[in-house]
Amino acid sequence: MIANLFGPVEGRHHDAFILGVSGLLPQLGRITKPDGEPYVVYGDPAYGMSANVISPFKGAHLTQLQHQFNRQMSEVRVCVEWGFGKIIQYFAYLDFRKNLKVLLQPVVKYYAVGALLTSCHTCLYGSVTGSFFDIEPPTLEKYLAN
Repeated sequence: MIANLFGPVEGRHHDAFILGVSGLLPQLGRITKPDGEPYVVYGDPAYGMSANVISPFKGAHLTQLQHQFNRQMSEVRVCVEWGFGKIIQYFAYLDFRKNLKVLLQPVVKYYAVGALLTSCHTCLYGSVTGSFFDIEPPTLEKYLAN
């Protein structure tokens, strides 16, 4: 399920710029896990490091644990793409650049509706990502109540 959908942003902007203007980091900074630990997002090194952002270890002399962390997190990063792939699987027209005309159609609204309906589908039928992480989705009623 996609927990935070932000946009539109022109494609020429760097991912770190988009993260900055999205307001996600201040949102993460206001909440913590029950044990007081901050929530974090994992991104590529372009995002930098902060209390709420972690990225792979860099350098030629990494420890075995650092290599293991990078490898395991690399596998998890692929899972993020599965959510976007599921949207396109069920709403293929959202993937066709020829069919969507940015200034003539409400492309952002189309994508947001596709994401919402895909999350509803996940509530009803689960997802590959949920299976990978062994997480059950909320019920449709609970999801739509939020």
